[in-house]
Amino acid sequence: MQHNPAHTRRCKSCDGFPTVAITTGARHRDGSCVTIRVTCPGCNGTGHATLARAAVTVGK
Repeated sequence: MQHNPAHTRRCKSCDGFPTVAITTGARHRDGSCVTIRVTCPGCNGTGHATLARAAVTVGK
């Protein structure tokens, strides 16, 4: 099933890649790299942007 791009908005901050693994440069005792996982603060790790509500002024 393909998603309709008109209904799906990617996050501007992460461009749809909400979680990344970053290598710290250190190594574990078994020789594997120490990594940390970081999620996008703009979309809270969903990869999708929320639609902004428009403010409407009513009256004079």
